[in-house]
Amino acid sequence: MVPITVTGKALWEKVEASMEKVQRRLRRAVDILARAGVPYAVVGGNAVRVWVAQVDEAAVRATQDVDILISRENLGKVIAAMGAEGMIFRESAGLSMVLEFPEDKARDAIHLVFTGERIKADDPEVNPGLESVVQVEDFQTLPLERLVRMKLNSHRLKDRVHLLDMISVGLVDSNWPEKYPPALANRLRALLENPDQ
Repeated sequence: MVPITVTGKALWEKVEASMEKVQRRLRRAVDILARAGVPYAVVGGNAVRVWVAQVDEAAVRATQDVDILISRENLGKVIAAMGAEGMIFRESAGLSMVLEFPEDKARDAIHLVFTGERIKADDPEVNPGLESVVQVEDFQTLPLERLVRMKLNSHRLKDRVHLLDMISVGLVDSNWPEKYPPALANRLRALLENPDQ
């Protein structure tokens, strides 16, 4: 068993610092992309947070990494723009990521996912395009219906948790499965019918 060695105020400062680090990394990444004129959308946990916060800020879940959807044709621009800011592009285990510092781990990275491609080989669909985005304060994300579709498509544990968060605050309900093709609709129905599975 791992002993607890950080307690009290120091513990809460660590927790707060970890959340601030993710937000700083997100804002830095989207600022670089905007200045470079690269179309993008914030996806993953940070996008879910934005939508959930519209309904119930108490239901917003912390997230550890930054996921950004871009077109692969713009990857060179992204690498150059972020490299000019001292960031490091790396590919590892099939993932494309940008690290702020050489010692950063994959969980500290800005993860790049690509329009028109699958994240996993067995995903039912490819990732959406960027023809429709929503501006949220100082960054862009996907419209809710497309974000939900992307989460249903990936369907990893964290994607299901994100979907359950959106269901729990009423963003997604029993009318939503009809918006999607059968493979994705069935996944959503299963979550709606048995959220504790």
